[in-house]
Amino acid sequence: MFSINDAHDLIMTFVYSGIGLVIFGLFFFAVVKLLPFPVIKEIEEDQNIALAIIMGAVVIGLSIIIAAAIL
Repeated sequence: MFSINDAHDLIMTFVYSGIGLVIFGLFFFAVVKLLPFPVIKEIEEDQNIALAIIMGAVVIGLSIIIAAAIL
């Protein structure tokens, strides 16, 4: 059956996931605002693959850090 500890673990998983998503969103917003050029324009219109790879690496790195904090 479903115990109270299981319910607590499930609730804490949702809480940590929400906190992680907020931190991730704030970090991505900060990176976009701090760069001296428009990131979306560079990736979509100018086809800047190097910038897309760097942003992808930043996303993966931050996601690993947040996942480690949750565990």
